[in-house]
Amino acid sequence: MEKVKVLGLQNVKVKMLAQFASLLAIAVILPLFHQQWLTGPLVNAILFIAVVLLGSQNAIIMGLLPSTIALAAGLLPAVLAPMVPFIIISNTIMIVAFDKAKDKNFWVGIVGASVLKFIFLWSTSYLVIHLLLKKEIAAKVSAMMSWPQLVTAIAGGVIAYVFLKSIKKI
Repeated sequence: MEKVKVLGLQNVKVKMLAQFASLLAIAVILPLFHQQWLTGPLVNAILFIAVVLLGSQNAIIMGLLPSTIALAAGLLPAVLAPMVPFIIISNTIMIVAFDKAKDKNFWVGIVGASVLKFIFLWSTSYLVIHLLLKKEIAAKVSAMMSWPQLVTAIAGGVIAYVFLKSIKKI
């Protein structure tokens, strides 16, 4: 008789997979709403929540998709296409910085990570956009990649805090 090995997923792995799939689904669907004031904070909140619930590696994977999908679906203005890799890198910077600081002080982690994301995105957008676009368009795109990024990241941190506090994860 053959020995049959049955591989069962542990409850923890099933829970983690369900959380990952749920957060990823929300992060992927959000850009379809075409409302940056809503999408930005919620995507950032999902990234912060993912760090706490799933770890930074899973959060980084999650951070790759929203901008990529928004661009592929034609939801992101074509002039922002050169910025997508920098948006992904800025999300990664935010995730890693928050992960390093969150256990010492959640709010220092949120603000510090948001500021680092903003500085990276604003500085790279300024350089990239001004090299690739006409001045009048470059100024508008650069403005989109400046202070609104800081505001949406911090707002996302507030949303994440409220959510994580409600499920007793912080």
